[in-house]
Amino acid sequence: MTLTTKAIRIDQHGGADQLKLVELPVGEPGPGEIRIRHKAIGLNFIDIYQRSGLYPQKMPLSLGMEGAGVVEAVGEGVTHLRAGDRAAYASAPPGSYCELRVMPAKTVCKLPDAISFETGAAMMLKGLTVQYLLKKTLPQGGLQAGDFVLFHAAAGGVGLIACQWARALGLQLIGTAGSDAKCALAKANGAAHVINYGTEDFAARVKEITGGEGVKVVYDSIGKDTFDKSLECLRTFGLLASFGNASGAVPPFAPAILAPKSLYLTRATLFAHMTTRENTQAMADDLFAVVESGAVQIHIDQRYPLAEVQQAHQDMEARKTTGCSILTL
Repeated sequence: MTLTTKAIRIDQHGGADQLKLVELPVGEPGPGEIRIRHKAIGLNFIDIYQRSGLYPQKMPLSLGMEGAGVVEAVGEGVTHLRAGDRAAYASAPPGSYCELRVMPAKTVCKLPDAISFETGAAMMLKGLTVQYLLKKTLPQGGLQAGDFVLFHAAAGGVGLIACQWARALGLQLIGTAGSDAKCALAKANGAAHVINYGTEDFAARVKEITGGEGVKVVYDSIGKDTFDKSLECLRTFGLLASFGNASGAVPPFAPAILAPKSLYLTRATLFAHMTTRENTQAMADDLFAVVESGAVQIHIDQRYPLAEVQQAHQDMEARKTTGCSILTL
């Protein structure tokens, strides 16, 4: 009997109206693959970048980069998973917006029993992003307890995890957000200081908070609208870690703008850190541990049925969401 799945697919780049619910066949897993039946699916800004064409993809495209569910079958050579395992992942290629899929097993991890499917789906891409940022994407000399860092979009899914994890590491995270309510949310989740970038000059406030010195590192997922002022916030030898383009891509610039303070710049990506199963598992183990300890709680503030994915994308693009958003099945 041929298996089928309801899935969300686009046939061309464009707006949220391109997202269509379709029925697709699902085969057997090949070597190095698994078949997983989702219980919940994560929503992320990278999905919007791929849908819109900011990150061009081949068509037709099934979207979605993270999910959690139960492994139904494993292909040849897969030894870390077996049928019946609870599992979660953040993974390329995209395709998690569905009930059932066959996918590479390399970045799929067993989900601890203490972590729900919804939490697993919501936290993998965002939580692993925070893990590689705070643990691996570091300024000269690294980060020590008491150091100031600036984190944009601090009330979003990635941001709220970062606020909590930074607090657990003893860092003084300065979080920016677009409203007083979002600033209060970031503060409640561990941000040492918050800045409403809609009403305040965040570069000036950062200088004030740090006694004029600036921060060691800025973690910036906003892109075009914050790039220049993010550079202003850095101390000498500071690092700007650009890891997203929520406001659009950063335009070309002359490297000489980094010279006055000998600044460092990286365009960081999660999947560069997940090239082996061992690396992926080590990162996931770190994430699972901090969540199971209670130091980081995963806030799922929006839930949408799979068929309402257009509304989910519209809400994310309109900055109407906080914390994590998931698709339910």
